[in-house]
Amino acid sequence: MKKTTNLKDVNSKPEHYLVSPESEPFLERILFAARPLVLMILAILTLVFAYGLTQIKLDSSIEKYIPLKHEFIKNYLVHKDELGSGLSNIKLSVESNDGDIFSKEYMETLRLINDEVFFIKGVDRSAMQSLWTANVRWTEVTEEGFQGGPVIPATYDGSEESIEQLRQNVLKSGQVGRLVANNFSSTIIDIPLIEIDPDTGEKLDYQTFSRAIEEKIRDGFTSDKITIYATGTPKKLADLLDGVTSIVWFFLAAIVFTAILLFLYSRCIRGTLIPIVASLIAVVWQLGALALMGFTIDLYSVLVPFLIFAIGISHGVQIISGIAIESGKGANKLMASRLAFRGLYVPGMLALLSDGLGFLTLLFIEIGVIQELAIAASVGVAMIIVTNLVLVPLVMSYVGISKSGIRHAENNEKAEPKLWKLLSKIASKRVAPYPIIIAIVMAVFGLYQSQSLKIGDLDAGAPELRQDSRYNLDNAYMVSNYSTSSDVFLVMVETAKEQCNSYKVMDAIDRFMWYMENVPGVQSTVSMVTVSKLVTKGMNEGNLKWSALSRNQTILNTSIQRAPSSLLNQDCSMAPVIVYLNDHKAETLENAVAAVEAFKVKYDDDADPKYFAMGLAEIEAAIAAGELESAPLRFQLASGNAGIEAATNEVIGDAQNTMLIFVYAVVFVLCFATFRSFRAIACILIPLALTSILCQALMAYLGIGVKVATLPVIALGVGIGVDYGIYIYNRLEVMLIAGKTLQEAFFETLKSTGKAVSFTGITLAIGVGTWIFSPIKFQADMGILLVFMFIWNMLGALILLPALATFILKPEQIIARHKKIHGDSNPAG
Repeated sequence: MKKTTNLKDVNSKPEHYLVSPESEPFLERILFAARPLVLMILAILTLVFAYGLTQIKLDSSIEKYIPLKHEFIKNYLVHKDELGSGLSNIKLSVESNDGDIFSKEYMETLRLINDEVFFIKGVDRSAMQSLWTANVRWTEVTEEGFQGGPVIPATYDGSEESIEQLRQNVLKSGQVGRLVANNFSSTIIDIPLIEIDPDTGEKLDYQTFSRAIEEKIRDGFTSDKITIYATGTPKKLADLLDGVTSIVWFFLAAIVFTAILLFLYSRCIRGTLIPIVASLIAVVWQLGALALMGFTIDLYSVLVPFLIFAIGISHGVQIISGIAIESGKGANKLMASRLAFRGLYVPGMLALLSDGLGFLTLLFIEIGVIQELAIAASVGVAMIIVTNLVLVPLVMSYVGISKSGIRHAENNEKAEPKLWKLLSKIASKRVAPYPIIIAIVMAVFGLYQSQSLKIGDLDAGAPELRQDSRYNLDNAYMVSNYSTSSDVFLVMVETAKEQCNSYKVMDAIDRFMWYMENVPGVQSTVSMVTVSKLVTKGMNEGNLKWSALSRNQTILNTSIQRAPSSLLNQDCSMAPVIVYLNDHKAETLENAVAAVEAFKVKYDDDADPKYFAMGLAEIEAAIAAGELESAPLRFQLASGNAGIEAATNEVIGDAQNTMLIFVYAVVFVLCFATFRSFRAIACILIPLALTSILCQALMAYLGIGVKVATLPVIALGVGIGVDYGIYIYNRLEVMLIAGKTLQEAFFETLKSTGKAVSFTGITLAIGVGTWIFSPIKFQADMGILLVFMFIWNMLGALILLPALATFILKPEQIIARHKKIHGDSNPAG
């Protein structure tokens, strides 16, 4: 015989005291009274955002990955045009597998590759360099003075005599170790890129350019005699963007896997499909809204839709679980949906607000990709509030839980699983001390282990990619075969106009170069002083005694006439010093920055900035007037890919603790506003803090540095993890107000909310765990960290929270506070 239960019957049950009509929240009455209208509005919004989804674009601008407001970057931007496009260069190395480069066949292949590259759209042809470009020259000193010309002369014809002349020209060019490998097995084509298309005004698409390199150059010329390698920041970003396509497959796998587990959990097809569809709608809304607001998707924010789907599923499961429980107790589908909404919208809203505002704290980190990730995540959470807390219960109020789902919920309600019974003993003073003691030990160990956590990259090459990736293998070849490192740390030496070649400035640069070359991690240095010494030596019959700076200004002026434009600017007010580093690891960058800062203290002039903008005549007048002793001088940090990364590391290091403080402050305020209890906040936040400590310890143990890719994970982990604690505590408090003892209340919580929390924690951890197999290393790192945080936040909510509650919570105070605020009505209302 079919079981029926009316509202009076339901109200007669102690745990359903919150069903009284007068306790209906205003929001519930509005939404469920106008269900058709609300659903129609949501359908229209879905169409609008689906259109916006078609407008979404991937963006790979380098500027988004650097802290534009950092002092180093500001200094770089002042001289960006004078320093050239070093940040957007691609280097191709063409290796001869059949001996050295001095053969007719190799040189002909190199010429064809050079010509093919020259006509690829996006190449800055005037600055491109290779043995076949006229701007690569040789120079020698003879009894008649300096002689020189292009490395490959106009008379080259591939004959043995021409090849021998080429060999001599290469040796005289100073390009061995730079454009020519130390073992003469390969040469480099240095390809500067034009970031903005002068015809269309649009940014260069790195993926399109990279595909042209792969298809026209690598695939077109690679043979048993030729191997081609490609490196450079644009190539790295393009490879990362190509790897992003794998995220789609991980996303689909997560959907399928989640659907299977959700069906096993609910035993209801409707209860499985609706939360999944609602979460997918939230993703569509998020991406569509971002596109309509003018935002693009980058390498990091492209992972956010999966997190939004994951958060949506975790909240959807709570709704479906609540509806199933109420349906199992006899409520019809409308009443079951209303009861589930009534009991969960407050903790759900609190959890999602904590998520969204927690993500917004990332806006304090002034790096474009992190700020856009924060906006994308917050927009997504706002969408979940509507799709999962409103759409799911409204749709379920029409379709309801299937009979098999109701029977499954009834069986679960009647059953007393041994696992939950055993776990509920944690909420007793006899067992509770043990989880607390273990947590204290783990916190101490975590704090100790996290002391070795580093800021920045800890691997050579491109740490965003795996060490066996094609890019990193190409980079390893470049590093092992050429003298100049791919990690360039550039210091800008500023002075007044026409003063960069004064003895004071050049002597300071000379001393700086010697100083930096003795810093651990520095490979070599180059500046116009290098050119000056070579020319002065050459003008004096190559005598090594003349390889020094002359105090004679006329000789100095003459010695830098042949200096490349990349080593001084047009008005001679800035001369860069190029410092080649062994790698870009955090420790190497820290040593380089500290060394420059120490040198600046001794050699920088404390002169008014106005003097740096003066010309020669004005400086001479200021010196004559006693305002200055000599031309002003200062060493400015920093440019080059290593300099930019050093600035990024500083921003990340400064923001790490600030971000955590803001995240926890937001969660604290929202929890206090909801539960009005410091004891409740302690129960929710202490397990969360333990997970954060252990996560940092894990990063230190695995050698994962805190950087642009991993810092957001810490905030995301806290934001998502707090959901578990809020749902568990809210249900626990409801049971305590209903008059149950702490252990009884926790057992009832485990049977409903606890089961849903454990399900979502494990499901999401397994779903994110698929990222570990991604070809993109930073996605794999994020997967490892998120799996850890999902699992530990779940365990913290199920084990540590009740143990803390045993000693912290006072049930009588909770009941008194509830009566004071709500009287005898629904505590959620």
